[in-house]
Amino acid sequence: MTTYETMPFHLETERLILRPWAESDAAEFCALLSERGKGIPTVEHIRTSIAELLTATATTGIALLPIQRRDEGDFIGYCGLIIGRSTVEEPEIAYELFQRAHGRGYATEAASAVLDAAIATGRKRLWSTVGVWNTPSLRVLEKLGFERDHVSTEDNGEVVWLTRSLP
Repeated sequence: MTTYETMPFHLETERLILRPWAESDAAEFCALLSERGKGIPTVEHIRTSIAELLTATATTGIALLPIQRRDEGDFIGYCGLIIGRSTVEEPEIAYELFQRAHGRGYATEAASAVLDAAIATGRKRLWSTVGVWNTPSLRVLEKLGFERDHVSTEDNGEVVWLTRSLP
């Protein structure tokens, strides 16, 4: 197995800061997940999820990071690398933003920083999986050089698998 460098866990862009999770992120993370329309998770459940994310980061050397706007300091979502449907050698890039933050280029900006962080680890390829209906997310990945690989059908509908060779 190839050894990879640990992903940087603090990333900054012109407008954003991506940093490690803190327990204080639980309420905002809960609010973000509730926008999915599948119920509202409890803050305690989210605290447990944050602890699991931090444990996974320590184990894998990759991370899903909260996104804050630099000037406003507010939590607007998350972006990072996960194992997801893939592997630690070829992880998935994942992101989700509050609806109020959509359409401003934040997802592209954050994902671009994570892409650079992935390159710094020495990985050769990333994946992403996106619901076929999610045109804005597919557009973000297209801007970052991801290409469609295949489509699978899952319990929640069709999923587009995209890949990008690094660097």
